[in-house]
Amino acid sequence: MDRLKDKVAIVFGAGPNIGGTIAHFLAREGAKVCVTDIKLSAAEETVQFLRDRGLEAFALQANARDREEVEQAVAETVARYGRLDVAVNMAGRVHWSHVLDMKMDDWSDSVSSFATAGLLTTQYASRAMMAHGQGGSIVHIMSTAAHFGEADGAAYCAAKAALLNFARSAALDLAHLGIRVNTVTPCSMEHQLWTTMRDEMFDPKWQKPARAGFYSRQEYLDQLPLRRFPRAADLAWATVFLASDESACMTGADLAVDAGLRHKYPTWTPGRHHPKDINDFAREVQWTKYGEPQGPLTELLGEPINRNPQ
Repeated sequence: MDRLKDKVAIVFGAGPNIGGTIAHFLAREGAKVCVTDIKLSAAEETVQFLRDRGLEAFALQANARDREEVEQAVAETVARYGRLDVAVNMAGRVHWSHVLDMKMDDWSDSVSSFATAGLLTTQYASRAMMAHGQGGSIVHIMSTAAHFGEADGAAYCAAKAALLNFARSAALDLAHLGIRVNTVTPCSMEHQLWTTMRDEMFDPKWQKPARAGFYSRQEYLDQLPLRRFPRAADLAWATVFLASDESACMTGADLAVDAGLRHKYPTWTPGRHHPKDINDFAREVQWTKYGEPQGPLTELLGEPINRNPQ
């Protein structure tokens, strides 16, 4: 506790999974937190969760791709708390498509979104940090897609790669000001088992999509040396470290929070040597909200695990 005592943070994109969990952990370590989301209701839900636990936070609606809204969010944070020390950004739009079917509107929307949000949040947060002259820490949440190509993922991979190299360049531009810019890279998250991948796991009638870029949760799990998916709490702990003075000599760094995926030899499949069935894994999972276990996943969803999700 108190690793972020007396610090002020702003989180862009803070629903109950990744962003909200990061906001929770920052506040739990002593930071005062401005929680923003493109949907005010999501930010307010997160803030209520924090306040119920005696933590200091307030909510704002802000689209991290909109200059005026980012500027206003930073200004209101400084007006309320007097300074800004930490900014966390995970905003952007995701579009999936085969490269031959890519629509220009979707391409432009996705590719520009992550880099634009990165630029705006970095610019306005940095200016606020400069105003109090004590530096600060900016953390951008990445994706494994920033480091690899992915079938059906040309727009997303290009967008996240742009954000990654933007963050590295910003780290160099801001280093002499004592403002550090780092990134955290997860792979597919555990909470996707009950969110975007829920049908695959729990619908007994689910069928594997007929597209070249598809991979099942079992196939993904088989590639992870630690034999589990990263949780929102794992990203939050990495962000707390980068936000704190413990990482005072780190900038331009990327922390891989991916169960060992990025650094394994590509052709080695851990699951062949250390088998773990995705159904058994799901039965062991605790459903989480803001990083706190809520109970067994199967009980909370009230649905049987799909016996053959491949």
